[in-house]
Amino acid sequence: MSFEHLWSSLLEVGRAPSGGYRRYAWTAEDRLLREWFAGEAAERGLDLVTDRCGNQWAWWGSGQPGVVVGSHLDSVPDGGAYDGPLGVVSAFAALDALRDRGFRPSMPVGIACFGDEEGARFGVACAGSRMLTGVLDGRALRDADGITMAEAMGHLEPARDDEALARVGTFVELHVEQGRGLAELDRPVAVGSSIVGHGRWRLDLPGRANHAGTTRIEDRDDPMLRLAAVITTARSAATAHGCVATVGKVAVEPNGVNAIPSLVRAWLDARGPHAREVADAVAAAGGVEAVCESWSAATAFHPPLVQRLAGLLDDAPVLGTGAGHDAGILAAAGIPAAMLFVRNPTGVSHAPDEHAERADCLAGVDALAAVVADLAR
Repeated sequence: MSFEHLWSSLLEVGRAPSGGYRRYAWTAEDRLLREWFAGEAAERGLDLVTDRCGNQWAWWGSGQPGVVVGSHLDSVPDGGAYDGPLGVVSAFAALDALRDRGFRPSMPVGIACFGDEEGARFGVACAGSRMLTGVLDGRALRDADGITMAEAMGHLEPARDDEALARVGTFVELHVEQGRGLAELDRPVAVGSSIVGHGRWRLDLPGRANHAGTTRIEDRDDPMLRLAAVITTARSAATAHGCVATVGKVAVEPNGVNAIPSLVRAWLDARGPHAREVADAVAAAGGVEAVCESWSAATAFHPPLVQRLAGLLDDAPVLGTGAGHDAGILAAAGIPAAMLFVRNPTGVSHAPDEHAERADCLAGVDALAAVVADLAR
């Protein structure tokens, strides 16, 4: 089946009025995406397995640990079309291309679709792979409506799955580049080398609710002022420490136009070699503790695998990234892992303007097929 057909079959699932996507874990949209994945696996005669954490695996062959490719299908709020789905669609397209050539692997080949990679609903990125590898117990995580992940997942159990892990000998994740490195190099595909350390912190900024029109300025305890200090400090501390940082989510109580808030919750995303120091500075500016909700240490992908793939793909450039990925979680768990990046001419990600030209997508499929043929020969 062609890349174009596969790609178009996903385009309308979860599309938002903004032109982006809202594909959150364990929702009606997520169910449609899971059904799509299962259908594509069945059409190819692949063995579909859902592990205890809700990650889906489509296997060509069984027995010994194999070569796995894939990514995720969920999105951030109003995210772009390519972040995640490009890797899953390309995996199916690469497998089709190999079969059309008569390729028969010497070991199993799997396609993975990891659940809740973006963490848009329950707040922890790469939740599916974190639970799979045992670094996260997701059962008590709650969404904005108070629903726990365990309740949303139903019969599944969000806990480490050693049987599923044991089947992964090597993992290679194709992903749209989240930056302009390849555009500046004028190359369609790169090999990923590493992921910088990154984390998410929650800050609870207390205040005192009162009337916005009758309370004198000197009598106010307004947590929005603490929020302003938190936001500006995130920028200045990140600059000082050579990092990037964003306060991209806030929740205000009671959230009334004419009411001084009683509480503001803010979430900090900080990435770089001194991300923890940035979080400390931001917490000090708000006068509160920063509660770490997730942390991923800097992760280098398997060096021999990175070198092998770069050489295989005509000395493709090797690039690091500031974005977290399931490949990084598996690499941290000791599984040889690497990534392929496909050029993004806009450099924009997590937004509707995220893009990849069709010719570059097809170059990514060819690269992924070459990688599978080399690793599973």
